[in-house]
Order: sequence, then structure tokens, then C-alpha cells
Amino acid sequence: MPSFDVVSEVDMQEIRNAVDQAAREIAQRFDFKNTNSSVELGEDEIKMGSASEDRLAALRQVVEEKLAKRKVSMKVLDYGTVEQASGNTVRQSAALISGISSEKAKELNKAIKALGVKGVQSSTQGDQLRVTAKKRDALQEIITALKAQDHGIPLQFNNFRD
Repeated sequence: MPSFDVVSEVDMQEIRNAVDQAAREIAQRFDFKNTNSSVELGEDEIKMGSASEDRLAALRQVVEEKLAKRKVSMKVLDYGTVEQASGNTVRQSAALISGISSEKAKELNKAIKALGVKGVQSSTQGDQLRVTAKKRDALQEIITALKAQDHGIPLQFNNFRD
């Protein structure tokens, strides 16, 4: 029976490269001189800090540009609140979202069922969703419909089997 998996993964190598490029750019740019601006990659977050909130917004824009050039979806970033740090500086962290949570899986299941395609079944398996159908065309229709909808997380479709 044909099937595929719906997953939400983050390419950490691309994110690491984008953060490194952003750090190099802010070290070179004149408008970031003497602002103590920094960007670094943590375990599952990007930490940013600067002298003021407008410099932090500019830093966030540089990071987003570098991620976009590397074709990383902005949906993987979940920005936290801007915090005051020591020495009149501000900082912010952006959590990297990967995997499909249980509530998102339920939402995706409902969206698949709402399409009304015959013979399609979906089940949650950990942080991914397995979709099976009797016909390959039905699976391709499901993929097209899920790509057209916005679920708030980046979706990839893996493991397509006939």
C-alpha cells in the first residue's frame, strides 16, 4: 500500500552556516560598530544580543536574510521576548522548532480527513505523520493540499513508497 511520512525537520548545518555568516557580517558592518552585537547558535536556539532594541531588530533582520538565502523557512524560528541584560544591553533568543507536536499532528489529521479523499488513512508516529492510501494519486493530492495550507510549521514529505 503506498505511503509517505509528513515531517518537520531543521537542517542544523544550514542554520549553523547562516549564523556564522551573520556573525561575520555584523563584525564588518559600520552600523554595528561599538554596539556589542552578537549572534550565536546554542543547542536548539539562536541567541542574539545588542546595545539597543533597534540594533537588535537590525540584527534579527540580518539573521533572517542569511537563513532565507540558505532556503531555511522562517517558520522554524520562535522568537522569545526581548530581555534587558547587564550593562544597558538587550538580548533575545529564537527557539528552533523541529518535529510535529501532538496538537499539530491532530490538526494535520483533521486537515487530511477534511479533504475527503477516498481510502486515505493517517496516523501519528512519534514526531511524524504516516499517510497511507490505496492509490498513489490520492497521496499526491494530499501532498499538494498540505503544501497549499499554512500550518505554522515547515513540512517536508519523506519516505514515499509505492
